[in-house]
Amino acid sequence: MALLRRKDNPEARMSLGEHFREFRRRALVCAFAILVLGIVGWFLYPTVIRWLQEPLWAVAAERHVSRDKVQLNYGGTSIAEAFSVKLKVSLWIGLILSAPIWLWQIWAFLAPGLTKKEKRIARMFIGAAVPLFVLGCFVASLVMKNAVKFLLGVTPEDAVNYTNAGAYINFVTKFILVFGLAFLLPVFLVGLNSLRILPGRVMVKGWRVAVMIIAVFSAVMSPSPDAWSMLALMCPLIGLFFAAVLLSMFLDRRRAGREEKNRAEWLDIPDDQKSAL
Repeated sequence: MALLRRKDNPEARMSLGEHFREFRRRALVCAFAILVLGIVGWFLYPTVIRWLQEPLWAVAAERHVSRDKVQLNYGGTSIAEAFSVKLKVSLWIGLILSAPIWLWQIWAFLAPGLTKKEKRIARMFIGAAVPLFVLGCFVASLVMKNAVKFLLGVTPEDAVNYTNAGAYINFVTKFILVFGLAFLLPVFLVGLNSLRILPGRVMVKGWRVAVMIIAVFSAVMSPSPDAWSMLALMCPLIGLFFAAVLLSMFLDRRRAGREEKNRAEWLDIPDDQKSAL
């Protein structure tokens, strides 16, 4: 399928079938990128799995017990557990590494047939989205230790905690990924504002609803039940939301001033002057 271009379709209109085909094409691109970089993740697995286990080892060190008492159990449910965990972690690494690709595909699907100005906005979108996604993953890695410590804190002193490897990997990878995706909120808000889809005044009027939605989202999506993990996700999101609101209001005011200037220049044209139209 050919890409949608402005010169062929000035208003960038697409039928429902074209939308589905566009979505399928971009989804395939994302899947292929994740798969290819997942192969890279397969070779990075030994290093990454050690890093993911560090919260367990930190808890063991704080409780002055041997690492042997907090090892992952790979034989709890299936003989293929070790292979399944390695495959999941490899694809998760591929998802993280391919973030610039699938973020671009999401934006290109939301705003097809970009004009030259909108392409510049898209580049700014990717330039801000990737660092924020990485920042969210980094914040999650800092909070993850406290979450694991809270969950393992109820283990009796004389007990051995052989954590199921599959369950633990699902927990920590989801934990990091949720934080990374959540930190993309302001980028999408400002991007939609730049395309004149979501005015800043609408965001200002709905700030109470937005804060409530963020709180509910943080409570539901935080993998651990402790309040610290929820607050660690909710507080940055609220701050990023209001930063996006302020930036959107600034962009709206600048656009309004530019349009007012253009209107004033048009009105200053003498009545007897021939119009270019």
